Amino acid sequence: MLEKLTLEEKASLCSGVDFWHTKPIERLGIPSIMVADGPHGLRKQVEQSEQVSVTDCLPATCFPTGSCLASSWDTELLYTVGCALGEECRSAQVSVLLGPAVNIKRFPLCGRNFEYYSEDPFLSSALAASYINGLQSNGVGACIKHFAANNQEFHRFTVDARITERALREIYLASFERAVKQAKPWTVMSSYNKVNGIYASEHPFLLNDILREEWGFSGLVMTDWGANHDRVAGIEVGEDLEMPGNEGLNDQKIVQAVQKGLLNEKDLDRVVTRILRLVDRACENLDKDATYDLEAHHQLAKDVASQCMVLLKNQEAVLPLDPTKQVLVVGPFAKNPRYQGGGSSHIIPTELSDAFSSMQHLGKVSYIQGFSIESEICDEALEQEVLGKSKQSETVVIFAGLPEEWESEAYDREHLRLPENQNELIRKLAAEHPNIVVVLSNGSPVELPWVHEVKGVLEAYLAGQAGGAAVADILYGIVSPSGKLAETFPLRVEDTPSYLEPQRSGDTVVYAEDVFVGYRYYTSRKMPILFPFGFGLSYTRFSIEMLSCSHSACTERDVVIVQVRVINCGDCDGREVVQVYVTPPKGKVSKPCLQLRGFQKVSLKPGASEIITFVLDGKDFSYFDEELKQWIVEEGEYLIRIGNSSDNLSVSHKISMHQSSENIALFTLNSMVSQLLTHPKAKALLQPAFDLLPFDLTGESGKMMWEMVKAMPVRHLVTWSNGKFSDSMAEELLKALNTRV
Repeated sequence: MLEKLTLEEKASLCSGVDFWHTKPIERLGIPSIMVADGPHGLRKQVEQSEQVSVTDCLPATCFPTGSCLASSWDTELLYTVGCALGEECRSAQVSVLLGPAVNIKRFPLCGRNFEYYSEDPFLSSALAASYINGLQSNGVGACIKHFAANNQEFHRFTVDARITERALREIYLASFERAVKQAKPWTVMSSYNKVNGIYASEHPFLLNDILREEWGFSGLVMTDWGANHDRVAGIEVGEDLEMPGNEGLNDQKIVQAVQKGLLNEKDLDRVVTRILRLVDRACENLDKDATYDLEAHHQLAKDVASQCMVLLKNQEAVLPLDPTKQVLVVGPFAKNPRYQGGGSSHIIPTELSDAFSSMQHLGKVSYIQGFSIESEICDEALEQEVLGKSKQSETVVIFAGLPEEWESEAYDREHLRLPENQNELIRKLAAEHPNIVVVLSNGSPVELPWVHEVKGVLEAYLAGQAGGAAVADILYGIVSPSGKLAETFPLRVEDTPSYLEPQRSGDTVVYAEDVFVGYRYYTSRKMPILFPFGFGLSYTRFSIEMLSCSHSACTERDVVIVQVRVINCGDCDGREVVQVYVTPPKGKVSKPCLQLRGFQKVSLKPGASEIITFVLDGKDFSYFDEELKQWIVEEGEYLIRIGNSSDNLSVSHKISMHQSSENIALFTLNSMVSQLLTHPKAKALLQPAFDLLPFDLTGESGKMMWEMVKAMPVRHLVTWSNGKFSDSMAEELLKALNTRV
């Protein structure tokens, strides 16, 4: 087919015909295929619409948003959601769904955090892989996005994210890597922003070196909508499809570049080949008779939401509610749920459940508005009415949260606070009533200044069209909560690792926190927080016991197998998430004191137990060395820590890591002596050099002299010894340290 295309036809295929369709070539029978927004539901715009609209769309199941889904920590659940989305896409003749969105939650005020999974790349990429596998099992392509470092909405079209290669590889690219390698999405979407001075849509390092060469991605890369910067440069590095269409504006630039010798037609052919392959693949899977069960998908949305919500506090077992006791429900969100965020992911739901109506079927409840979501101003009349009526109820459940316009694509949040009228009402009720429960509807962390004054807090997030019914099931104990936070809740925004970087002062943002993102920062600094990464309560109790670890000493080439037993020690069914973290030794570079390296969710009846096996390889103990341009596992003692939250790791196992490879280029002449001393054999090998230095390392100024020597690069040992410790001796030293002894 490629040989039959004219140059102009090849160029025309490289952009959409409109907002949602690829261009057809009718002369050759090449059809057009449709893509549509996701990621937590199908947003298929009405075909007759001439303008972009987030409301003029066909109804579809609105599943929980990314931040809520990720709190399930359940790869099987994400696979099931992906399958359901695939069914809905096939029934709507949509070939590619624009999702999942896996950008790292670097800063809690990012307006689009409700779409993203986590602050941790291991969790994010594992969940994304399952979602993609589920979606594509139904013959619908995924489009993992936004590649890469789309971590803020402010100036998103022009901002330059300045990131070290180590942070890119360990954090921001890692959120994509496992999903791309394992699930093989049909497409990848490049982001609007620059990364280290180059737009992502024409970035040779990201699109060629990493995505295609290192990760082996063979699918199609498309721009985010309007993200194209230089179309010819994009073609050269493998940016295949520009979306949306622009009536051929940039197609002509491609033709002219080839004719003038500025673009090799072979580069264009590679792009067109990938476009044709996608079209072929999509057409093979189209089914004009495909349907899906709307009610079954609504029920699935409810079941999914109930497994994602996070019980943050349950003092004196205030939950579950007693169905025979009177409950007062307060807040507009109880009747008019906040169930999704704003922007391109906005779904028109097939139906919508609210918490109050659902609670009426389960217990004795009454409702009062209590506050307005239209204003932050406190309404004393509404407050007094609530305070008076609360005395007639055993428990007061307040539905609080962020107004819809506070969280959206295209802009970031201003602060972490809830509206002040909600905070004030909660404080006043907590002062008057002993049993206050707060249900939160928000897409990302919020400050909770009253958290120590109430007995219960349920983080419902933005739980989709059936979230109200799911909340009711959890409040009344029909379902035991099993969600775990996929992000840290800080005490205040000023505590966050990226706070000092002026997010809104210009078009350059320096990721100065480097790899210390989210819990990696808080745990390394031993900082107080509101709720930790991985945290979530249940109505039952679990214990975790270490059974075995295959190694106490190994090399980076070995596979480490860890087995633990999980026991439901309580009196009701429940699900627990077992989490595995690795704590590295001190070494050449600073490393986070905790890094997630495995997790698994299990469902257990009272008294039941299950043995879980985790497999760790060398990558799980490594860091990326920017100087050597390779992944390095440093020798030393690592600690494998296992528990049900990043702050509750009840079992651990020490493992001594030795290097297996010969001549590993770990240390160089520019390495500091202090870095060499992290090697267990370094001190003895360095002693001859120390003896030749003109410093008294044991005398009155010994401490100062010793610190000065430790700060020296190896090459300074040669000059300070006047060559007595020679260049060849320095080379032999490095060879000995960089070779397994």
